[in-house]
Amino acid sequence: MKLALVLPLLLATFVGAARAEEADDIRAATRAEADSFNARMYAGPPGDKAYACFVRRYDADHLARHPKQKVASMKLLISAETDKEDKQLHNSFRLAFRYRHRPGDFRSVGSCNHAVFTENGTEIRLGCGVDCEGGSIGVALAKDDKSAIMRVDRVRVWRNDKPDSEDEESLVAGSDDGIFRLDRTDISECASLATDRKELAALRHK
Repeated sequence: MKLALVLPLLLATFVGAARAEEADDIRAATRAEADSFNARMYAGPPGDKAYACFVRRYDADHLARHPKQKVASMKLLISAETDKEDKQLHNSFRLAFRYRHRPGDFRSVGSCNHAVFTENGTEIRLGCGVDCEGGSIGVALAKDDKSAIMRVDRVRVWRNDKPDSEDEESLVAGSDDGIFRLDRTDISECASLATDRKELAALRHK
């Protein structure tokens, strides 16, 4: 697909995540910026396939200080794979979380733009979206690369034990649920997000 067609689609994917900060200055990253960001995300050049896992379990003290926060815990798996046809790196995300006052495990999954975007010249991030207008998230890195900063406007989610349910649900940003700081951890922590045995083995042994 030609760049003239790809870029508007990528920008559209990113806009939902950008609204969390009400920013209006978005540009495509240069190849060097994108390569640098990917190396930071995956703790080195990603090669043909790579993973990065970020986790946060909010303690009682944090939740007491953020009474409007709906989320009690969250896992975010960012993955990259080089496409055999276009030879480009494709990023994707898988998200798992638990609500504070609701039972069950919830998930979301989607693809991320090929490039990295800079917002207002101050932050580089991935813009990730769920198919069929399922909303989006933005994923940046803290300066020390030890945490991911995930921004949410609205993203479609479903209960892990009811993946085929027709009841549509979304995690919607609120005063305490628009930005999440998740700590980088061993990718084995995200093994529960694996989609097949081969990937499970890779997450457990890397």
